[in-house]
Amino acid sequence: MQTTPGQVVFCRDRQWVVLPSTHRDLVRLRPLSGSESQVCGVYLPLEEGAIAEAKFPMPGVKELGDHEASQLLFEAARLSLRSAAGPLRCLGRLSVRPRPYQLVPLLMALRLETIRLLIADDVGIGKTIEAGLILREMIDRGEIRRSAILCPPQLCDQWQRELKEKFHIDAVVIRSGTVAKLERQIPNGSHIFSYFSHTIISLDYAKGDRRRASFIAHCPDLVIVDEAHTCSNGGKSQGNYQQRHQLLQEIAQKTNQHLVLLTATPHNGIEASFLSLLGLLKPQFELLPLDTLNEQQRIELAQHFVQRRRQDVTQWMDTDTPFPDRNSLEAVYQLSKDYNALFSDVYDFARGLVTDVENLSYAQKRGRYWSALAIIRCVMSSPAAAVLTLSKQLLKNTETVGLEDLDDEWVVSHVYDNTDQEKSVDSLPIAVIEQGKQSFSDREKRQLRQFIQGAEALRGQKDHKLQTTIKLVTDWLKAGHHPIIWCRYIATANYVTAELRQQFEKKGKSLRVIGITGEQSEDEREIRLEELKSFSQRILVATDCLSEGVNLQTHFTTVLHYDLPWNPNRLEQREGRVDRYGQTAQTVDCILLYGDNNPMDGAVLDVLLRKAVKIHRTLGITVPIPMDSTSIQTAIFQSLFERVKQAQTVQLNIFDLLTDNNQPLVEIEKNWDRSVEREKLNRSRFAQRAIKPEEVQQELEESDRILGSEADVEQFVITACARHHCSLVKQKQGWSLPHIPPFLQPTLGDRPRLITFTTPAPDGVEYVGRNHPLVEGLAQHLLETALDEHQTAIAARCGFIVTDQVQKPTNLLLLRSRYLLKDKTKTELLAEECLIRAFTGSFDNPQWLSPEATQQLWATTKPTKDYPLARQQITLEQKLTAFPDLEPALMEIAVEQAKQLEVSHRRVRQITKEGRVTVKAQLPMDILGFYIFQPQ
Repeated sequence: MQTTPGQVVFCRDRQWVVLPSTHRDLVRLRPLSGSESQVCGVYLPLEEGAIAEAKFPMPGVKELGDHEASQLLFEAARLSLRSAAGPLRCLGRLSVRPRPYQLVPLLMALRLETIRLLIADDVGIGKTIEAGLILREMIDRGEIRRSAILCPPQLCDQWQRELKEKFHIDAVVIRSGTVAKLERQIPNGSHIFSYFSHTIISLDYAKGDRRRASFIAHCPDLVIVDEAHTCSNGGKSQGNYQQRHQLLQEIAQKTNQHLVLLTATPHNGIEASFLSLLGLLKPQFELLPLDTLNEQQRIELAQHFVQRRRQDVTQWMDTDTPFPDRNSLEAVYQLSKDYNALFSDVYDFARGLVTDVENLSYAQKRGRYWSALAIIRCVMSSPAAAVLTLSKQLLKNTETVGLEDLDDEWVVSHVYDNTDQEKSVDSLPIAVIEQGKQSFSDREKRQLRQFIQGAEALRGQKDHKLQTTIKLVTDWLKAGHHPIIWCRYIATANYVTAELRQQFEKKGKSLRVIGITGEQSEDEREIRLEELKSFSQRILVATDCLSEGVNLQTHFTTVLHYDLPWNPNRLEQREGRVDRYGQTAQTVDCILLYGDNNPMDGAVLDVLLRKAVKIHRTLGITVPIPMDSTSIQTAIFQSLFERVKQAQTVQLNIFDLLTDNNQPLVEIEKNWDRSVEREKLNRSRFAQRAIKPEEVQQELEESDRILGSEADVEQFVITACARHHCSLVKQKQGWSLPHIPPFLQPTLGDRPRLITFTTPAPDGVEYVGRNHPLVEGLAQHLLETALDEHQTAIAARCGFIVTDQVQKPTNLLLLRSRYLLKDKTKTELLAEECLIRAFTGSFDNPQWLSPEATQQLWATTKPTKDYPLARQQITLEQKLTAFPDLEPALMEIAVEQAKQLEVSHRRVRQITKEGRVTVKAQLPMDILGFYIFQPQ
């Protein structure tokens, strides 16, 4: 037989709904009461005659139930919808409730014929969700078939989890450690970049010349680039920067290529870097005069660029988003007598390396400078880092290169905190010191060995930095906090982890300390993090391998910078892991730990971090220094080495050194102040004006009507569980589900759980949205049993309610309607919605109530009296036999509703400037339920 999408058919002993198919010989079917996971295909040449025409089963008097059971059926049907009839199709398949402001980038993307969008919202606002909404919508519209997420390797697993859990998108991770296994799964002749529909690819893996060409050749329809600032090209002509930018440039050169860039720091202070990102959206954007944009240029740029601070969205469209308050603090310690003596010797040694450079070549001077910084940073990080760095045995095992071949980019990654690179480096700078050591005198080499001996004796009680940390962590644990302690080097992280374990883990089995560093693979880090999350009291010690993009807000509440970052951007990255949307603590403490008698810490605090904190408090964002970060840090420490006399190191503030206004540090200060003022102007200049709040509000209200709101989900689960003798119990942080209904145990297991129906969910509480397995399982079970006459049903398809809320007998219909949508591409999409319609009078001349009156009757009616069951059944039987007289009116409803939906789609596509969509009702509608409201 010839089938049509939306038609009800009979096949393999059950009824199905026909879905659109791109192959004329393949009929795709979804069970009438089932989910999309049960969709199957029938290949007609092999199964001729397998499909027969069918009619949706009418309700009968045997399916009579009370009003609550009737409402359960409606909610089960509505919450089962995935291909919703509303103009934003993705909302039916989400397991997350987007905040209203998170829909703005989606509507912006849909305005563009080819999506080219830079989403530069502040850290923690939800750029992953915003990008996921765009991806899900494009898939559900049939406008893309393949996608790729390009991101740093440490974020691949997080992206995979987010897409699966929140957007029901299965994606494979492609990076150096997974390629071999994936290639064994694909047929001969297929390519790894094109075989899988949705991929998450490490930027490091994709950027190389050979793989870059291969990726471009098999580029998917939509590419999303996370941490896109690592792909800017601010005048850097070689290395990773060039390779990553070249990859994105070649992607952007494809005229029909959809491209979404994500970064919280699009402007690193260097205008050329920002313009290089804008040029990926449109080539002419790279030439924009940002300080003198005219109105037309602003309007055009605003179509492709969205950037909002937290205060821009905390209260938006009458919706509050609970962001935490960041409490930026400082904690000071005094170096112990022995540690201070070691530091003074090391500092004097380092200063000598930089200043005593007569008769040395430029390469030798450069090598000694880097060695001096590496030594002093490691010694002040921890005794463990000092010993391991300076150890003679390790130096012997280090491969070195000539000083003339020293790679500045490689050295910077080991000594400074360069946030422009894709992957942070937390290994000790042993090779850096060894290279500088090639120009050391014998006396200087003997001094290094003495430093090792001095550092060995400083562990434990003599390490006041560690002891101050223990006190801070003790106070946090007593207050119920879960701290993250950030360290610069692996050796320091391992040292702190071991000391904290010895101090705290003996106090209780519920407390765990775990260290995570770059020496573990991404998979190992994920396993350790999941293990730590299972403990009620937890301490995470981590290096910056976790500081870039990893979401830690659901299980950690405070931050301690054990090692001060030498870059304000790194400070924001660390704190932004915890201080973001989804953090349930009202305040996040972020403490900078520094040595009061350590001029290196003083320099970093005075020049970089305190000013960055002040700017963040004032503007609510981080404003990068408008200079290359390496140049800035070099200027700081060169000034400190060259201008400070040893006797003055403790007392002297770094700005006291600058009596000449042409000094580089004064220039840094002036440039940064100018950048702050420019950022204030940019925030108003680039303010999002393209999408009005009322436009988003209208679509959310329409979505809630069709799909159900969070409140609808909550009421459904509470009622359905109670009807299955598994009642929820109200708790302080949510609802306790002590028992899982038996029919759901194969999916959910049998363990009790604490759940909530609102986001963000508190730590240890599971969020249950409309696509959660609990909701999906309950809805599917209620629908299946209601539509199967051989099963005992809890949801009622018929009802007889005696109430004082009607003055005359009123008939109410629960309908499910399907529509066929077609756009300019002629792609067919099937959409569904559930409707409630009520009328008085006869079936051949019904008098329809308004939708508002119908909804009021359905939602608020309370039965006031019982009629004898026999009388109820007789009345229902009489009216059910009259349904043929109602068919013309039902057809009119379906056609009228299709017109209204077309207007709704047209409204959104007028906003989005897309082509027209036609909506055609697929008749007849399903009559899910029939209910009589009888006046008392």
